[in-house]
Amino acid sequence: MANLPDETLTTISNLLPRLFKVINLAMETEFSLFEQYGETDETIGELEQVRNAEERLRTLYNRIYGLVLQVAESQPAANSATLNLLYQSIEQAVATAYAVEATAQETKRNWNLL
Repeated sequence: MANLPDETLTTISNLLPRLFKVINLAMETEFSLFEQYGETDETIGELEQVRNAEERLRTLYNRIYGLVLQVAESQPAANSATLNLLYQSIEQAVATAYAVEATAQETKRNWNLL
């Protein structure tokens, strides 16, 4: 079984719950906006923006999860392409989580959903 450094495993084990929370925040924001204001000309852009942001983060969450499993199942070692994709995905997920969180918070402020 291929191994990852403890630091990488710790990063992943901290990152996945963060991604979960930010995905949840985005979905809650979308739901609140839709419930309070509906899908109108004024809200459609913000609803799509939050939905797209959440989907990007969901894709990264699934990619990281899948890549970690691929590494764990690799024998005798994971190939460098898989490892590089894992590390790139981690970096993207961290940056995207901050962006999605900011988008959701901005939408909440703009529509008084706080």
